[in-house]
Order: sequence, then structure tokens, then C-alpha cells
Amino acid sequence: MTALITLSHGSRHPQAEPGVRRLTALAGEIAGVDALSAHLEFDEPSLVDAARQAAARGHDTAIVVPLLFTHAFHAKHDAPAVLEQARKETGMDLRLAEGLGTGEEVASVLNIRLLADAPDDAHVVLYPVGTSDPEGVAGLADLADLLERLSGRGVSIVPATGGGHPGAGLVEVATHHEAVHILPLFVTHGLLLDRITNLISRIQDATGARITHSAPLTTDLAALVAGRLTQRTAS
Repeated sequence: MTALITLSHGSRHPQAEPGVRRLTALAGEIAGVDALSAHLEFDEPSLVDAARQAAARGHDTAIVVPLLFTHAFHAKHDAPAVLEQARKETGMDLRLAEGLGTGEEVASVLNIRLLADAPDDAHVVLYPVGTSDPEGVAGLADLADLLERLSGRGVSIVPATGGGHPGAGLVEVATHHEAVHILPLFVTHGLLLDRITNLISRIQDATGARITHSAPLTTDLAALVAGRLTQRTAS
């Protein structure tokens, strides 16, 4: 019997882990499989503990879907390392699936969210966590281009991490646009997301722009996660 295990980065935000659980449960329901969540750090259970839970439920195989957008350090190093550790410690047949990515599927999810949330005249700020990995940076740029084509809107990337004041990138965009909509590339709630939304009122006062924002994607990603499971099972 094969189970689904999602693997998030983890967060100190109190609403992060419940969001991952909701996403995981819905993805499992869509795929018709037992589903458990695991985390690289900050939250519990770890992948080792989630694999033990799956084994206790009668599973001998699990597909592990990393809830990661960019193919950067966590996807290249951390996820394979904890997967190998969990294999050794539990004896489970754990198979690593493709992560969420920055391709057309994610662009489509983001565009649907834009249609629901963003004012018609708003310039879009795609707000990812950020990465210094060249492949990850290129993936985010490709995602912004895909989203521009789908939505017909201008899209700027403002990473949550990096040098300078945390609101500097949004200030720069808001200085040049009357309306701005922040579109988080976040699976669930996070402290970095709170940091930018808490600055919105101040940036509006400083720039005169109208700034709105979407919530993290969470269960909007469920069909994509279920698809990753199906793809990995077929391969």
C-alpha cells in the first residue's frame, strides 16, 4: 500500500503547520490515498517520524512530495538527505517526487488566485521567499514571465529575503504604480509573509499606491500535489 507524505520546509509561524496539514489532507483525498505531512525543520513530525506513522498504518511504500517551489538548496540537498535517513531508519520504500516547481502548473494556480483577488488595474508583485541559487533564480524569472502571459498583467519579483530593508522592493514597485497586488509564492503562512503585509499601510502612506494582497496558496495546490504523486507512482 502506497501513502503520500508531503515534505515542507517548516516554519515558526503558528498557522504554518495547520496549513500544510489541510493541503496534505485534500491532496490525499484527491489522489485517493492515505496522506501524512512532514517537515524539514521547526515543525513536527520529521520525515523519519512520518514514515514510521505510515508503516504503523500498514504502508510499505510512500511517495514524498517536497512542498518546494524552486529547485535550490533544500530541494537539491536537504530533501534527498532526509529521505535517505528515513529509509535507513524505517525500512520504508520512500520515493522522492518532483517538487511544486515554477512551471505552468504553478503559474495557472497563481493566475486563478489573481482573477479572484486582484483589482483589475493592479500591477502584480510576485513575492517568493527568495534564493541565491542560480537555477532557483532563473526558475522564478520564468514563472514571472509565464504569469505575465497568462494574466496580461505586469509582474515584478520582490523576494522576501536578501539585502536591504525588508520593504524596499515593494516601495520601489509602488513608487511606479498606482495599484499593486502582492501575490505570495508561499505554500502556507510564514513570518516572512507577515513581515511584508505588516508594512503595507506604511508603504501606502509613503508612496500613495493602493496595495492589496492574497493569502498563501495552501489548498489551491492540492491537485498539483496529487498529480506529483500520480506521476511518481507511474514512473
